[in-house]
Amino acid sequence: MQSFNNKVISRIYGRGRGWAFSSNDFVEYFSRSQIDCALSELCREGKIRRVCRGIYDYPKFSALLRQDLSPDFDQVAQAFARKFNWRIQPSGNAALNLLGLSTQVPGRLVYLSDGPNRHYDIASYTLEFKKSALKDVGFKYRESGLIVQALKALGQERVDDDDVVITTLRKQLDATACKRVLKDAVTATGWVYEAIKRVCGERG
Repeated sequence: MQSFNNKVISRIYGRGRGWAFSSNDFVEYFSRSQIDCALSELCREGKIRRVCRGIYDYPKFSALLRQDLSPDFDQVAQAFARKFNWRIQPSGNAALNLLGLSTQVPGRLVYLSDGPNRHYDIASYTLEFKKSALKDVGFKYRESGLIVQALKALGQERVDDDDVVITTLRKQLDATACKRVLKDAVTATGWVYEAIKRVCGERG
């Protein structure tokens, strides 16, 4: 059993600190009963952490605080998405946070989803999945949906009046990513797509 646990923890460590996961992430390699037992044992040993029912993480550690940090909300959301085979898209404050347009992690983080409405209490925040129209979660590339949702959260007036928003987003996209986003987000609301063109250096 110890040898099997070592194989599991090796895969977990290979993904790096902060990674969140469920038993579904291992069923390609191990049986369900094997992995469930291994995760329970590794959790008891303190090598991984149980975030909520069925979801675990390999926590990041703060040398300054000398303690594990709270679970990464985006990693946890992606773990749920893989577990239930949902397509998800960070919305509102979640998108702003991930793009560096906000440094505050809000108490409630909303993800649009093609699955059912669900919410989970994780450490100091609530993770909410909101069933949404396919067009809101159907972007081919993650960065496209992130930028669209962040711009919507800020609103047209703030985006038009604040060049910092455009500059911050532009720094995160190279030329190849810009081409992908311009093509992928073409169905976005008029002003949103115009802002994306500004981000990518196009002026219509």
